[in-house]
Amino acid sequence: MQRRTFLSAAVIATSGGIASTSFAKSSPKPFLVKNGEARFGVHTPYRGVHPNDVKVSGKDTGGQLAIFEYIGLDKVGPSFHVHHDQDEIFSVVEGEFLFQVGDDKFVAKAGDTVFAPRNVPHTWIQTSDKSKLIYCVQPAGKMEEFFLKMNELKGPPSEALAQQIHKEHGMTILGPPLSLK
Repeated sequence: MQRRTFLSAAVIATSGGIASTSFAKSSPKPFLVKNGEARFGVHTPYRGVHPNDVKVSGKDTGGQLAIFEYIGLDKVGPSFHVHHDQDEIFSVVEGEFLFQVGDDKFVAKAGDTVFAPRNVPHTWIQTSDKSKLIYCVQPAGKMEEFFLKMNELKGPPSEALAQQIHKEHGMTILGPPLSLK
């Protein structure tokens, strides 16, 4: 066996196959997702109104991360929740938000970035009339599937159904959304 082949095999064997599985499933070709479009043409509006689109899918990255774009048209935000297996990173492109991550609260404006580590409860609420967030989850987990499932619902889910759907996708709802009142 050649030295290079031996060393590659040894790295793969001792890493539990991470080297072979992490990147092997990544998209082999570059792509462009145009403004206003979703990666696979499926829009998943938040609460039926606010565009919340996949820009880079977990399918593109071998599950390493997923990137989403949220366009806020009203002063709303998600319930106070926790991701058990994912970090979440938010970059504010337009507008202003109030974030709560754990016990800390931040006002985030265009150009700011907020990091919400896995297992730390968080939420946010838009405080401006219009906004845009680019956010990613790492690893990708089941976020795309979560948004697709929520998008299938006809109207807001009951509290029990919302908790069930969150649980099925690696999250737990811990409380209500933030309020500006």
